[in-house]
Amino acid sequence: MNRIVPLAILALGILAFATLLLVIAPAIQIRSEAPTPGLKPYTAQQQRGRDQYIALGCVYCHTQQPRASDQAPDPERGWGRASVASDYVYDTPHQLGTMRTGPDLLNVGARLPSRDWHLTHLYQPRAIFDWSIMPAYPFLFEHKPAAGPDDVVVALEGKYAPAEGVIVARQEALDIVSYLQSLDRTFPAPVDALRDDGYARPEEPR
Repeated sequence: MNRIVPLAILALGILAFATLLLVIAPAIQIRSEAPTPGLKPYTAQQQRGRDQYIALGCVYCHTQQPRASDQAPDPERGWGRASVASDYVYDTPHQLGTMRTGPDLLNVGARLPSRDWHLTHLYQPRAIFDWSIMPAYPFLFEHKPAAGPDDVVVALEGKYAPAEGVIVARQEALDIVSYLQSLDRTFPAPVDALRDDGYARPEEPR
């Protein structure tokens, strides 16, 4: 019994030290980071789309953390330079992700800027890639007899096109696509974030 108190104090001390080292100190450091030159805050629509992205759990299959070529072949995949802390100044909560069932999305707005492509892909990924395992999100769209003057019609062909009428995007779908189009960190990383070999210092894998 006499050892319980010292062990409890030791355990709490280790926990406090780890919290300081791994949580508090990095938070203080990152809070002072200036945005990467060229990075802009999200618009109201982009932020609504980001909220939808989070609610749908996209982070479980997609990272937003390209890594340096010595960690993964992300540059060769066309996913852009390694990310740095200042790329995420406007991201709360961060969507770094932990696994890649699908491709990294931090620069998807640069790779795939087309709104029509993203709308089709959201409605039915297999309309673009027949091998895709991404879930479809038809509840973000509406089947109408005809498109109205303000409707955005989803481009569909073959078996995914409705027999009658059109598929139009709801506002939630347009917001998500606006957010995805905003994901572009292809501008150069800050000089002080570069390693000695000239590559951007990657974020530590989570």
